[in-house]
Amino acid sequence: MSILRTPVNQLKSGQIALIGLPFDKNSSFLQGPAKAPELIIQALESDSANYFTENLTDLNEHPKLAWCGNAELNQYTDIEQRIDEVLAQGALPFSLGGDHSVTFPVVKAMAKKHPKLSILHFDAHADLYDELDGNRYSHACPFARIMEGGFAQHLTQVGIRTLNTHQKAQAEMFNVHMIQMKDWKADMKFEIEGPVYLSFDMDVLDPAFAPGVSHHEPGGFSTREVLTMIQNLNLNIVGCDVVEYNPNRDLNGATAMVAAKVVKELVAKLVSGQDNS
Repeated sequence: MSILRTPVNQLKSGQIALIGLPFDKNSSFLQGPAKAPELIIQALESDSANYFTENLTDLNEHPKLAWCGNAELNQYTDIEQRIDEVLAQGALPFSLGGDHSVTFPVVKAMAKKHPKLSILHFDAHADLYDELDGNRYSHACPFARIMEGGFAQHLTQVGIRTLNTHQKAQAEMFNVHMIQMKDWKADMKFEIEGPVYLSFDMDVLDPAFAPGVSHHEPGGFSTREVLTMIQNLNLNIVGCDVVEYNPNRDLNGATAMVAAKVVKELVAKLVSGQDNS
């Protein structure tokens, strides 16, 4: 049993293309997320679990889901081209990172097809720095680059619990709808019109549930809470990423399994959305 293996040039229109972005050169603290994509796939295919999502979608050799393998990335700018290639096939890109800097070039590619794109971003960090340690493409900066470039018309962030004065000013300048973790309520709904790109940083989870991340930030979501949020989404999601899993800090592969679970439930949401469209 497995997820279908499909080269990018053999993707079919409407398929959900899982593609690895093994890149962590813009990590500011620890490297390791470049190792993550293949380990998330291994967790998806682990004999310790099964291929069913919680709404009973069977992902085993599901015709709408394909694993394209790790993208060939010689440099940061290659990421945009790899996503261009997925979109050219009419497929929906679902990137597995990698550090969060990958989201900027991914969204640049997405914006060519979806000029009225909005973003839903799950993270402990706002990633809105203008620059960090002299690097404007740091994993702490992707949403500043996206918003200043006009690649998204609106940004909603949830789970933030590391805000500082600089990033608060950046959020105000870019008119970000930020739901800090301290203000989150279980009955909150995300009402976002038009096409939505969903970016999921694994450290939005409390480190008790996902220790395999570079930045342990206490006070985050439980796994159940994020799964419930995903399952309750009613949005036109046109692309996703799951980023910042760091295998170097994981405990017995536990965080890989959490990442795989998040991927499964996002895929279930995408498949059901296509079936209802």
